[in-house]
Amino acid sequence: MDNYFLVCGLGSLGQNCVVSLKQFQVPVIAIEEQKQSQNWEIPNLLQLLDDLIIGDCRQSNILQQAKIENCRAALIVTSNEKVNAETAIAIRQLNSSTRLIVRSNKANLNRLLGEQLGNFIAYEPTQLPAPAFALAALGKETLGYFSLDNQKIKVTKRQIKSGDSILSNRMLYEINSNTRRLLIHLPYHTPTIKPNFHVWESEAIIQQGDTIIYAEVVEEFVFETPKTNLRRTGQTSWLQKVTNLITSWKPRLRNFWQLSFQQQIQRVAIACTFIVVLLLAIGTILFDKFYAETNLISAFYATATLLLGGYADLLGDFQPNDSIAWWLQLFAFILNLVGTAFVGVLYALLTEALLSSKFEFTKSRPPNPLANHIVIIGLGRVGQKVASLLQEFRQEIVGVSFSQDFDRSILPKMPLIVGNLNEALAKANLQTAKSVIVATDDEMLNLEIALMAKTANPYNQIVIRTYGQDLSVHLAKLLPDANVLEAYRLASEAFAGAAFGENIINVFRIGCQNILVTEYTVETNDTLNGLLISEVAYGYGVEVIAHAKREQTLTLMPSNDLKLAEGDRLIIFATVEGLQHIEQGKLNLNAKHYYVHVQKALNAEAKFNGANLIVLMSECSFPEARDLFDHLPATLDIPLYKHQAMRLIHGLRKRQVQASLIDN
Repeated sequence: MDNYFLVCGLGSLGQNCVVSLKQFQVPVIAIEEQKQSQNWEIPNLLQLLDDLIIGDCRQSNILQQAKIENCRAALIVTSNEKVNAETAIAIRQLNSSTRLIVRSNKANLNRLLGEQLGNFIAYEPTQLPAPAFALAALGKETLGYFSLDNQKIKVTKRQIKSGDSILSNRMLYEINSNTRRLLIHLPYHTPTIKPNFHVWESEAIIQQGDTIIYAEVVEEFVFETPKTNLRRTGQTSWLQKVTNLITSWKPRLRNFWQLSFQQQIQRVAIACTFIVVLLLAIGTILFDKFYAETNLISAFYATATLLLGGYADLLGDFQPNDSIAWWLQLFAFILNLVGTAFVGVLYALLTEALLSSKFEFTKSRPPNPLANHIVIIGLGRVGQKVASLLQEFRQEIVGVSFSQDFDRSILPKMPLIVGNLNEALAKANLQTAKSVIVATDDEMLNLEIALMAKTANPYNQIVIRTYGQDLSVHLAKLLPDANVLEAYRLASEAFAGAAFGENIINVFRIGCQNILVTEYTVETNDTLNGLLISEVAYGYGVEVIAHAKREQTLTLMPSNDLKLAEGDRLIIFATVEGLQHIEQGKLNLNAKHYYVHVQKALNAEAKFNGANLIVLMSECSFPEARDLFDHLPATLDIPLYKHQAMRLIHGLRKRQVQASLIDN
């Protein structure tokens, strides 16, 4: 079979899939139903394609023109799920071995199609990037999270500060344990993060100001709340509390106005209530002071009776009443008139509310948070998934939609604002929010909202959803502190990785690079078969975080000295470049030029244990290892990767064997 890869549908996702596939240096053919467009989102798209077929990808003759019989994989990513399913069935009838990667969010249908068609996997492109959006909004500490066989792994970025007793002044290799794996070390003042794994010195001392990125096994996903924006201004803690208390009244008052006076009828209700209460107070005081035959409580009840229309009950006799001053009787008559009008209005509003409540079946949503919350603007599929994730993390959020047709039953426990741009953003309390996620389907609208959010609060953590590469680059320069995420680029790398037979579990970002959490199953002719885990990690530039023998449960942070065999499961962190190296079997043998020189062993037991360790961690046989210890000092004549050699040296030292590194 030739190594062709087929992309059906050249929308935003399809175009990005072409770019991701070409990073693997494979021939790509595309099918697009529409006529050729001169305004591709990817400017050089046609140059990347080996062939472009115009037509319906469901038709057999079109698929045959696209050389489907010679295609290793087909990425079916049109925006119509019905078309995607029909295309997958049509391809399977023409080629029984082509791998099918389908865009679909219908879990049950995907399962059934997978059982019937085989070599089939489906992704929903809006689900893949959602964790990246959620994590970006939580701050810069947590970079990734996911579950493997009900075990949780969290990827953390941590800057070493003064008094950090856990990691400070330790050697880098000491960070690694059965539950933690160091990924990247950045010395103080390193300008940018490049996700190159294993590019750190084992015996380097962790200094204050250094930044480390590591993966660790956790029991629960706990996310620390970023520092409040006021701390950045340098205010003292007591002044900060006072300022926060003062400034919080403004959004409270604005929320009260917006929630209580959204409609004119509600304003009338508030005004009527205020006037009635005011008249009740005035009447009580006047009757108590100027009518000697009453007291305060009787004056209160008399005033209430007058307001409810009871003038005739109190002062309705034809006989003149000289005990009450004429002006007080006139005031009582006015109270009766005003009360009849205003209390009548309140009765009418109350009746309307009671009647309308019979038809209100949805539960009321929580009130909008006032401060330290996350604003999610745009509640399409991506926005809804991000909101669900943040609710799982127990974060205070508020959703904003500009569509009056938005389904109010979605995410019922989330505070919701629906309205036009200016009104909705005014209610979202952007000034006191800790993060803003801008995820509408309109790039220009996202840009406008991001600038408005930055103006409202310069310290907001802003996450912006984009589609095109050009806008992403420009936004990164315009808003350097913002997280600009290309949703379809994140998803396309997962689709491309899956095209080579792997299962993409999750996607997260380190710096500006996407990291794919990828599951491999080792096969007989696999480029991974027979390698040590250390050789996979150092040779391909990936990080192995889980391993399992056939039909066994996963072991997280496995030993680097395990040898892979057919049927083994392997979970790795990798960039697209790392996946490309594994696919093509390009081990970085140029980096395998380090040797271990053994000086001496303290006793016979040290020699025996040292020889066993060398056999375990390298390709050395036991007789060769014993012979080496019989002729000390001697050099192990097997080239190793630097980290592999340093781990061997550290292990030998623990076994009372002195050894050193030789760079040849």
